[in-house]
Amino acid sequence: MKNNAVMPYIVIMVLGLTLVFFLSIKGIGDADKMAKEKEGNEKTEETASNDKPEDIYKNQCLSCHGGNYEGGAGPKLVGVKDKELIKDRIVNGKGIMPGGLVPEDKVDEMVEFIAGLE
Repeated sequence: MKNNAVMPYIVIMVLGLTLVFFLSIKGIGDADKMAKEKEGNEKTEETASNDKPEDIYKNQCLSCHGGNYEGGAGPKLVGVKDKELIKDRIVNGKGIMPGGLVPEDKVDEMVEFIAGLE
């Protein structure tokens, strides 16, 4: 009996189609899991608006303005008293600083916090 030359290709094709089938089922499950994680992240963002200015600073500002507000990639914050300037930079940003890092309902608290640094 001679071996059929097509048989290995048929086996590979069946294995490939089986693999595609099971991976697509796994992908559907992963998509559901990712959607649930996204919902959880949205809830985390909502609770972030309950943070104190110090917490917002640690999460959003510390990497550029430093742990002691001494500056770094961004300017130092100690001694900045112009509240209008502070608010403008928080809301609109300038240069490498993006605007909108502080939730809208916390901007005024953040302005007071930064203006009060010594």
